[in-house]
Amino acid sequence: MTDSTYRIQGETGEWEVVIGLEVHAQVTSNAKLFSGAATTFGAEPNSQVSLIDAAMPGMLPTPNKECIRQAVRTGMAIGAVINKWSRFDRKNYFYADLPQGYQISQLFHPLVGEGQIEISLDDKDPEAAVKTIGIERIHVEQDAGKLMHDQHPSRSYVDLNRAGVALMEIVSKPDMRSPQEAGAYLSKLRAILRYVGSCDGNMDQGSMRADVNVSVRKPGAEFGTRTETKNVNSVRFVMQTVEVEARRQVEVLESGGRIVQETRLFDPDRGETRSMRSKEDAHDYRYFPDPDLLPLELDDAFLAECRASLPELPDAKRRRYEQALGLSAYNAATLTADADTARWFEALLAESARVQKKGENEVARAAANWLLSDLYGALNRLGKDLDASPVSPEQGAELLALAADGTLSGPLAKQVFEIMLETGEPAGRIVEERGLKQTSDTGAIEAVIAEVLAKNPGQLEQYRGGKEALFGFFVGQTMKAMGGKANPAVVNELLKKALAG
Repeated sequence: MTDSTYRIQGETGEWEVVIGLEVHAQVTSNAKLFSGAATTFGAEPNSQVSLIDAAMPGMLPTPNKECIRQAVRTGMAIGAVINKWSRFDRKNYFYADLPQGYQISQLFHPLVGEGQIEISLDDKDPEAAVKTIGIERIHVEQDAGKLMHDQHPSRSYVDLNRAGVALMEIVSKPDMRSPQEAGAYLSKLRAILRYVGSCDGNMDQGSMRADVNVSVRKPGAEFGTRTETKNVNSVRFVMQTVEVEARRQVEVLESGGRIVQETRLFDPDRGETRSMRSKEDAHDYRYFPDPDLLPLELDDAFLAECRASLPELPDAKRRRYEQALGLSAYNAATLTADADTARWFEALLAESARVQKKGENEVARAAANWLLSDLYGALNRLGKDLDASPVSPEQGAELLALAADGTLSGPLAKQVFEIMLETGEPAGRIVEERGLKQTSDTGAIEAVIAEVLAKNPGQLEQYRGGKEALFGFFVGQTMKAMGGKANPAVVNELLKKALAG
């Protein structure tokens, strides 16, 4: 385990920050936790509300098996204890977006117990700075509705589409000690959820959000009083929340004040947190077992099916990329950090191996370098994500094959790639229709070299006089004269002979 060296420098010396995250992740499911209502994002307000969600009298909840399955799979992915017996509780409080007057959650007997996540703080060498963050629990609960304050000048409206949607609340232990660790933990957790398929991880849509618990202490001292900053919806904002809230607490303590246990909000525009309500004054939620729901009892066959359905997870995939495919630690980590990137790369890899009739280990480096450098560079320039790429994995594999067999030189491959981005046409058709094939015709290349030497007698004399750095000049002039279509290896070989006289 790597110890953090992050400290806040105050007037009285150094302070250490202690961080825990409670992540609310919307479960991937076509229906809500206890009703058959749809869960599609962006639907018209109150168009996905069942009688159960609206808390109509006499309506009884029925657990959605798929939601339970996804939560169990998530627990297994982080090596957590799966509780074969768990129970739903009612958390009683009044709010306008909670028609029942209570939330069905799991306080005393959660579905998933303790687990852990390994985070890396060094992109270049993921194995060099590894830290284990403990997971205290994962419990399943209902989401509340949404209040809309911008529809009327003096009234607020309620949208119940989100009411009853299944959430996993993933509670970490207070093991993080820096904004970087909090960011790495949230990124890693998001990646695992997306690999497993239990949550889409779209923080901008609210399907994953974090409550950030922060306290400060003198290094090695007892934990201080913590605050909870609610509903932070990006990795960057979580890191900012940790930093600004920790600095605020240090200023309060060093000025002789005390930290109040409270709920706060993060304002990204002002870069500050502000108080919402005091935890000390919070009412009793009167938790008790939900009388309408029997305890969940999971059998061995169900657990075996959940475990068998798990995909290869990010850490295992990264190590395989390094060991079996020969990729660098950095490239392997980058490719596996996001599930969609890994899937795209594996489609590219499989097609490249098929087209070139080689093993995946033989084509992996070229495929990885092209994806991370050429394709990502182009997508950033175009302002597009990988899922909106104008070039498919199959088209990328065809381009790489043409470069590998000598049909395209490096410059020609880049030229063809730019045309592919603009037109969506496959590489082979572009090469044929536009005559962009690389030539290895020694006679044609020798003729061009003779012309280049004749046009540059001064440089030729200097080269033969010992200025060998001019070799690159002659290569460039030859490639330019041939429109970049000459085979560079053949050009180099023939130039050496011609320059030697």
